[in-house]
Amino acid sequence: MSELMERYRKEVVPALRQELGYKNVMQVPRLEKIVVNIGLGEAIQNPKALEAAQQDLEAITGQHPITTRAKKAVANFHLRKGMPIGLKVTLRGRRMYDFFQRLVGVALPRLADFHGTSPEAFDGRGGYSLGLKEQAIFPEVEYDKIDKVRGLQVTIATTASTPEEARRLLSHLGMPFARG
Repeated sequence: MSELMERYRKEVVPALRQELGYKNVMQVPRLEKIVVNIGLGEAIQNPKALEAAQQDLEAITGQHPITTRAKKAVANFHLRKGMPIGLKVTLRGRRMYDFFQRLVGVALPRLADFHGTSPEAFDGRGGYSLGLKEQAIFPEVEYDKIDKVRGLQVTIATTASTPEEARRLLSHLGMPFARG
């Protein structure tokens, strides 16, 4: 079992139960899934970009990504329906907790001028989105082998019903929110 999973069960659940006044353990919000996504508009001109991004995403998440395809054609971008334009990985269970632990413990602190993540990026249904400007902040990605700096989107889905519950859950799990 993951170190963070263990901490969630032993420390976070009782703390949230007391803070939010839940009578039942099953009411306590938990992480449901984490989706890591890379949009690759450049794949239209450069098909090799897809392979390079796939290797990076695989190294970061430890899981094989799926290719996302264009839903419709856009003539101005030379984009046809069905063309590959991105990659995504959905993490659940132990891999999700391991990734979250690496994200908040290793990757985010490596960002230059990092003062915490935005406390406003909740979607109102317990989800939290975070945009990262480069994949190199993850130690699994070898800096010398990066062909191009690419950003990635991390979406954390929780079972929380309000943004405040989700914020408290993520705070207890170690998410460094900016004070503001």
